Amino acid sequence: MNLLLEIVAVGLSLTFLILLIKENIYCWFFGITGSLVSIFLFYRIGLYAESILYCYYVLIGFYGYRLWNSKGNTQELPIIDVLPKRHLSYIFLGVITALFLGYVLSNYTEASNPYLDAFTTIFSFIASYLEAKKILSGWYYWIIVNGVTLGLYLNKELYIYFILTLLYFALSFYGLREWKRKIKLLA
Repeated sequence: MNLLLEIVAVGLSLTFLILLIKENIYCWFFGITGSLVSIFLFYRIGLYAESILYCYYVLIGFYGYRLWNSKGNTQELPIIDVLPKRHLSYIFLGVITALFLGYVLSNYTEASNPYLDAFTTIFSFIASYLEAKKILSGWYYWIIVNGVTLGLYLNKELYIYFILTLLYFALSFYGLREWKRKIKLLA
């Protein structure tokens, strides 16, 4: 059962990322659907923070769709970036929140790898928000989060999610390059 859920979720999630890189608004449908399947799977295997993360992905999927669609069909939401000072606040808030969540998971649940699970969860929240807003530097967050998540999934023997995350890791570099190229074309 877990293997089938994993395969379905991975297929939907990979489709989401490919469409996201292409700035195709239908990416959000695949992201929401894949996230719903993932919530169930991660809860079953005790990665509770990952389950919470995928609940967030469902919400950010609706937010992203609304945001990308709000400009109407005549004007596309532009790719932008934010100042380094803003990133310092994201990182500070992310570290503090991840430590708190890790503590809660460690002391009040039977979560495996509570601090690593918390780190990937919180920084995925941040990266997802940045991608919904089409903020270029969100790809840097994904590169780091996906790199760390590889170890988490390998440890839990989630080999298909490991392969998905390895693809995400590579596609994060590709997405960064593509969005940088689009910014240069519009400049």
